[in-house]
Amino acid sequence: MQQAAFFEEKVLFSPDVPEAVNELLQAAVTATHVDKPRAEALFKQAQALNSSCVQTYFALYKFYFYQGRLLEAEREVMAGLAEAARQGDFASDYRRLAWQHQKLDMYQSDITLFYLYTLKALAFVKLRQEHTSEAHVILLLLQELDPEDRCGSSVVMSLAKALIQEAL
Repeated sequence: MQQAAFFEEKVLFSPDVPEAVNELLQAAVTATHVDKPRAEALFKQAQALNSSCVQTYFALYKFYFYQGRLLEAEREVMAGLAEAARQGDFASDYRRLAWQHQKLDMYQSDITLFYLYTLKALAFVKLRQEHTSEAHVILLLLQELDPEDRCGSSVVMSLAKALIQEAL
């Protein structure tokens, strides 16, 4: 009897992810399918090992989001935004960025792009929490910060508009 081939799932994070963090993240991704508590522990261990590695926030908020743990996903999104803002040297509160956005080039680095993608994630989490007006405010800000729609927030904006129409 021939054994079925086993392919280990790999996720490509940024090439800048330190090797030890990447190993923990890869182990967590693999564990996600069979042992969610172990996966969560590994994601948290990766983040504790290097809290300046923004991909650990990304991995954790995606993990929580797909588990339907929206408050925890939101917490990780907010922590990721704060870390990106710290590294990018701009306001961590996205509401304050509305006044600074003309001074900022949100396409200048991986960290500012991470901020845009994570802000889009926050809007999506808010939609799932049925906080449609909060999501809409975030999405309007994203249109200002990301006029080229590099992070794809227009897709979430379309979803938000459909939900608003549905509620009427």
